[in-house]
Amino acid sequence: MKFYLNTTQFIDTKFPLDISIPLSNTTENPRAWYVDLPVFEPVMENGFIGSVQKGGSVNFRNIFFNPHGHGTHTECLGHITPEVYSINNVLKRYFFNAEVITISPSIQINHKDQKEDRIIFKEDLISALKGKNCEALILRTIPNNNQKRHINYTQTNPPYLHVDCVEVLNQHGVKHFLLDLPSVDREEDGGKLEFHHAFWQVPSNPQFDKTITEMIFVSDSIKDGSYILELQTAPFENDAAPSRPVLYEIIGQ
Repeated sequence: MKFYLNTTQFIDTKFPLDISIPLSNTTENPRAWYVDLPVFEPVMENGFIGSVQKGGSVNFRNIFFNPHGHGTHTECLGHITPEVYSINNVLKRYFFNAEVITISPSIQINHKDQKEDRIIFKEDLISALKGKNCEALILRTIPNNNQKRHINYTQTNPPYLHVDCVEVLNQHGVKHFLLDLPSVDREEDGGKLEFHHAFWQVPSNPQFDKTITEMIFVSDSIKDGSYILELQTAPFENDAAPSRPVLYEIIGQ
């Protein structure tokens, strides 16, 4: 089936490229921000057994998880505002022109705590974008391996982006930024969240139409270049929700 996006581009919906990480109840589930593993447990009340394996008629499980800490999620400016705006109300379009880029972060010693930081600078974005504008930008970092689907990022000081990168995103028309890291900001930054604030222009000029999607996984089989992104979120009334970003190759005009 071909999906007609606009006057110049076609995609084939039979060949989606899923860049999300599924939520699971195993130790393989990725996590960050000091959260424990997700919990999947059958409801067991008043003689009801929510597990076929344990003798019940259906599987009927409660699931406890954190959208920010347990895998691929999309967030809006409500992540950093006093009023918790909902991603379900902010994200109203789901298909976007997108670019996939790959960057190897630079190593720099942070003088405050002497940790070895891995940072993506605006020059890296400029070089990788090669002058292209896009509504959505997907960032794959190097090294890139399957461990990203299972890692516990807590207290690992993951790579992050310098706040000056926001200027580049704005110059290239990026409204939706997706990356394979637990955050755009440094793990321990004293609560500043400089990139988040600059991207959403909070509190000076709040940008309701922008989103950040974190903890994706972009397989090496997906080449850098232009795609169409379908960005769907679970309909939670929350600042963030589990999401399933899917890429489609552009097959014709």
